[in-house]
Amino acid sequence: MADEEHHPIEFDFPDISRWRQSASGAEYVHVLDSGEPGPVVMVNALTHGNEVSGAIVVDALLSAGLKPRRGALILSFANVAAYQTFKIETPFKSRMLDEDFNRVWGRIDMPHNGEAETREMTRARVLLPFVRRADLLLDLHSMHDDCVPLMLCGPLDKGVALAKQVGTPIDVVRDRGHAAGRRMRDYGGFGDADSPKNALLIETGQHWRASSVVVAKDVTARFLDLSGVVEAGDLPVGWRQPDPPAQRVVQVTQAVATKRGDFKFVRRMHGQEVIAAAGTLLGHDEGEPVHTPYDDCVLVMPANHRVRPGVTIVRLGRIVG
Repeated sequence: MADEEHHPIEFDFPDISRWRQSASGAEYVHVLDSGEPGPVVMVNALTHGNEVSGAIVVDALLSAGLKPRRGALILSFANVAAYQTFKIETPFKSRMLDEDFNRVWGRIDMPHNGEAETREMTRARVLLPFVRRADLLLDLHSMHDDCVPLMLCGPLDKGVALAKQVGTPIDVVRDRGHAAGRRMRDYGGFGDADSPKNALLIETGQHWRASSVVVAKDVTARFLDLSGVVEAGDLPVGWRQPDPPAQRVVQVTQAVATKRGDFKFVRRMHGQEVIAAAGTLLGHDEGEPVHTPYDDCVLVMPANHRVRPGVTIVRLGRIVG
């Protein structure tokens, strides 16, 4: 696997500096309150600094002056500092500064004694009151490799139900997140089966494909319409795409993490590829073979590039619905 793969950048990155100041008191976080009863709905972009399709969507909604008819709408850019480090020569390095912003949410409620912390944790503390306030959250992501779009709905039935109500993309992935740390979409009530709060994380496709922006706009339009804070006619024309074929739900059963960053697949693997036979060789980690554990094993977001030690190289799942 190559250390760095380069993909064409098919769209212009938005200049989001004009959204730095806001009435919310937090930079790059805009709270639009209707003054009428209703849910608090949050659409978040740039959890990772090089995942730009979401930034295009949030920038467009702010530019359009979208106003909720009921409840409140929170539009946010998360790891702006990482986004601002983007260089076309090393495009993947702007994912984060010190640590993954989407792994800090299991530690964020721990007492902070004034010790030095990562820039991602500091920024997450700024977003925390808004994440806590949200009844519904859509977290907009994209992927390193070319892959079909995925809706990560978390481990709970309510996440699956919400993904099916949104109706796209075709693949809904039910999983428990990452051993390295809790994601924003699993924080607090989002990860509590007894809470009415709910969240989705959409992987819109490869980071810089124009198709990724189309997916981000479609899913955001569907999510906001479904939430009830706006009506379909309030959203930008052309965002919603035709309904896809029936969705399928993939239950992740295990993750394969590389011990020292030396995992090698036997060939290039494709996202959501189904491997028919149990015992099929997928690759080697430090020479140790890794096989599929059951028939019809789905490869969820295989990393065909080099990753850091301890990082998940692929998740394995079954089609359950």
